[in-house]
Amino acid sequence: MNPQNKNNFKVISLPKLNGLTPTLESTALKLMEEAGELAQAIGKFRAKSGENIKMDEKEVVDRMARELLDVAQVAVSMMFVLEENYNIDLEEKLKQHIEKLKAKGYLK
Repeated sequence: MNPQNKNNFKVISLPKLNGLTPTLESTALKLMEEAGELAQAIGKFRAKSGENIKMDEKEVVDRMARELLDVAQVAVSMMFVLEENYNIDLEEKLKQHIEKLKAKGYLK
């Protein structure tokens, strides 16, 4: 058995983007923008925004997945900003996060 599957882990790796000099503030704003685009996709294409958009289920779910990956990419980029500009130890923060999830009963 793969040790990652033992605890329901699925690893998704996202790259550190090149050619950008994000600040904590600019990254936080970008994160909110991308989260808004995800919410818009969910609302608009699930007919929860008052608009009558005709899309099939596969298109809707595909759009949501793409928007969610944009949110995840910006969140990862923000973690790199914290690491590089504020000396945050991401490995330690990840361990603390996993322990928090275990304490809440979300992981064994």
